[in-house]
Parts: sequence; structure tokens; C-alpha cells
Amino acid sequence: MTDAHHDPATLLADCTRASLALLEANCTPHGILAASRTQAAEARRYTRIFGRDAAICVMAMCGSGVPALERGAVASLDALAAQQAANGQIPKYVDPDGFDADFWYLGCIDATLWWLIAVDHVRRHGTVGATHWQDGVQRAIVWLLAQEHQTFRLLQQNEASDWADIMPRSGYVLYTNALWVEVKRRFTLGDAEATAHHFNHLFNPFQSDLPNYHRARLLRHYARRGRRDPGLYLSFVNLAVVGDEGDVFGNVLAILSGAADEAMAARIANTISHAQADVPYPVRVVLHPLTRQHELWRRYMERHQQNLVHQYHNGGIWPFVGGFWAMALARLGRTEEARVVLLRLAQANAAHGWRFTEWFHGRTLAPRGMPGQSWNAAGFLLAQRMLDGGPASW
Repeated sequence: MTDAHHDPATLLADCTRASLALLEANCTPHGILAASRTQAAEARRYTRIFGRDAAICVMAMCGSGVPALERGAVASLDALAAQQAANGQIPKYVDPDGFDADFWYLGCIDATLWWLIAVDHVRRHGTVGATHWQDGVQRAIVWLLAQEHQTFRLLQQNEASDWADIMPRSGYVLYTNALWVEVKRRFTLGDAEATAHHFNHLFNPFQSDLPNYHRARLLRHYARRGRRDPGLYLSFVNLAVVGDEGDVFGNVLAILSGAADEAMAARIANTISHAQADVPYPVRVVLHPLTRQHELWRRYMERHQQNLVHQYHNGGIWPFVGGFWAMALARLGRTEEARVVLLRLAQANAAHGWRFTEWFHGRTLAPRGMPGQSWNAAGFLLAQRMLDGGPASW
């Protein structure tokens, strides 16, 4: 599965060195780029500092012990904060020279969430003070609270407005709200118990107990109708439509954020493992890809012929998410399984001459997207750090 034949220990050591080198190569004075500079990457704006990509990289860079990466972690958060909107929203991406900030078509809700998580990480494990970026933090939280339903205490969003930016998830989205649970925990925000309660009732409507809120009961009725319990949280819940395609990243983040209790976390891990979503590379981000005949199919999913079945966000293999999957297994005490996933992640990054491929076709394993993906390196380093018992992982 790799271009070179390594024993596991050598492969992991090589991946550590290559990951650190890639992050350093992709670092500019103003922060970490999403991918290595190529003509194609420039054309598709991958040579920008993305809110979500950079935040994940910041968590790996801070605590790395590499001076250039430690500085780059702070610079990345500074660059995003410098272009923060007047209402508090963090941009989808910023130009490394500070000339451009982009907020996507229907907004980009998760950039703000990831930025806050990375800020907390650097405050805990870096050299900045506990109140660094405080004005930006306060404004970012106010903006997020403006998106929060006043009873459910969950964030609401448009479709295609988070990392899965050509998937039709909208309303209450699992991935986004798993991050919201994490932000509330890290910043001790109010109504955290209500957020966790409704998270588990809306995204897991197959429980025996009925929610008290009458609107939650109606949403549960629509969500359950004609469906069996998939062993996962639903990917999103809207008024009369839900996502049961099996969102791996959202479910993994539910484990890491603590939104899933011990029993639900075990069910999620078992479901993903039994589906072999991490074979041969971790991890397919959708267990049941949407076809053109599916009621949720959107014409925009055909853009660039990208989000077809087993491709991109619709069942493609994303190595950086594989890092989070390894961390989730480690969090559950499934250490040996996590180590197997980490090795497969190293193999994915090493494939095609250490290409650090953005994503692979979920069936053919053809490498797709941009090479030199920064968050592939970050996902590996964070998972390795957790498995090694390092303090600066998730």
C-alpha cells in the first residue's frame, strides 16, 4: 500500500518526519496554508489560510516543539482574527497577505467553531496568555449564540455551509453541533446541559424515552418514520427530512466532544469498524453514499464531477479524518485498534511518494484532490500524540 516497504516502526517514524516537514514547508509568515503551493492549488485557492484547516493544523503545530511551527500556530490564528467580521464571524479563509477574506456562499459556520477550539488549545499548550485573542473570542461566541435555537440550544445552519460544503445537510447538523458541544465545554458556556440533551434526542431519535419538548417530539416522529436505528447519530435533522447516510466525521467528533455517552460511543465505534470504513486507508467519511436517485441529491453535488458516489464528501476517503478516528478509538481505550488505524493513516500519507493526498476514491483508491494537504499531516501528528500520551492532542 506504500511506495516503499517499511516495517511499522520505520513507517511511523518516517511519517512523523514527513508530516513535520510538510507543515513547515506550508507555513508562511502569516500562517499555515491548506496545501502545498502548486499551480492547481493556487487556481483552487488552496494556498489560503482556512479557518477549519488551519485550526486543526494549529493544534498539531502547537506542542510540536518545532519553533517555526509554534510561531506558525499563533500567526495562523492572528491572520484569521485580523479578518474577523464585525459581527464576530471567522472567515472560511483569508489570504496569507491579508488582502482577502471569504465567507462562502451561505456562510461558513464551522470556521468560527474550529478557531475557538484552536485558540483554547494554544492558550493551554503554547506560550500566549490565558486571555490572548479575548476580544475576538467574545465576539465569535456572540456570533455563534445568535445561531443557537433558544430551546434546543443547538446551532442552526444553511445546507452546504460547513466542511462538507457540497452535501445537503441543513437545519441542525451533527458535525457542527458536536463542535458546539466542544466549544461550550472549553469555554464553560451556558446551557451546555440543554445542548447535550437535545443533541442526543434530535440526532438519536431511536431511543425509548420521549423528549419533553413538543417540537422535539414532532421532529423525532419525522426522523424515525420508515427508518431503522443505524447505530450512528443522524447527520442532520431538519423539519421533515433527516440524513441517515452515516456521517463518520460528525459521529467521531461526538465521541471526542463527550456528546456521546459511553454506550453510544461504543455503538458508533462498532458501526464504523464493522463497515470497514478504515480499510485499507482511514477513513470513508460516509457509510452510505447518496446516489442521484436519493431524495437528498442536489445538482450542485455534480460540480466538477466531484461529489458522486464514493467520492469527495460523499464516501471518499479523507486521511485527516482518519486521524480523528484514531483519536476517538484511543479515547475509548481501544488502543490497539487505534494503532492499526494510525499505521494505515501513515500508509495513506505515504502513498504515491508521500503525496499527502487530500482524498481517495472510496472504492478504487485513486488519489484525488490536492497533494501536500497540511491537515493530513496534522491529523497524523495529533493521533500519534494522543497514543503516545502527549498532553497537547485533542
